[in-house]
Amino acid sequence: MKNKTPLPMLVLLIALITNFSSFAQEKEYYELKTYTIKNEAQEHMVDDYLKNAYLPALKRMGIENIGVFKVRPDKFKVSDKIYVLIPFQSLVEFDKLEAMLAVDKTHLSAGAEYIHATHDKKPFERISSVLLRAFPDMPKMKPSKVEGSRTDRVYELRSYEGPTEAMYRRKVDMFNEGGEVELFDSLGFNAVFYADVISGDKMPNLMYMTTFTNMEKRNALWKDFVDSDKWKEISVMDKYLNTVSHADIHLLYPTAYSDY
Repeated sequence: MKNKTPLPMLVLLIALITNFSSFAQEKEYYELKTYTIKNEAQEHMVDDYLKNAYLPALKRMGIENIGVFKVRPDKFKVSDKIYVLIPFQSLVEFDKLEAMLAVDKTHLSAGAEYIHATHDKKPFERISSVLLRAFPDMPKMKPSKVEGSRTDRVYELRSYEGPTEAMYRRKVDMFNEGGEVELFDSLGFNAVFYADVISGDKMPNLMYMTTFTNMEKRNALWKDFVDSDKWKEISVMDKYLNTVSHADIHLLYPTAYSDY
């Protein structure tokens, strides 16, 4: 007779496999699309497409909590970007998106001006795309609950690049095991997501987004952050020193048709 796996051991193996599968699947993926525009005509065309064709099509596919953001007014910065943040439950869902858009008749009709734009009336200068995987300490997106005027709100998108893969992993560890995510949460930063960039033009790289009612609240909370005992403790640990080689900070606000 062939050896058989004892029933209790088989049950344990099934449980382990199930738990591992659940853990592996619980992290969301995000695409951050950035439209670069050069004038109001392009801005209007992209806005119209996103509001009336693209976002409704994604929602028909079951994709919710899509954020659309623009650069906050600043005399030192050009407001030439529109950011679209899309959450996916899996890479399979991400992979099938374009094919489903191509056969969605309502999308094709509502977005006809954008989809069939000519070369001399193009709706944007370029689109860049970054694919991200959520951190274990925040595996699911939390659409921001901050209130008040949308133009006053601050959605702070940060990007941290690491000097090497190994040092980058230590910075990711600082957010998770090191307690940085927990610190942000305890202070009320209203984070939308924290994630690894798994495909993009700046790597190794992590990105995250925190949200505030206005700039005054944002500045006050960042002061609380750097003055906190927890930050003073972890920021001087040898293993976390020099783990960020470059940081980009984008201060944004949500459009009227953004989900949050």
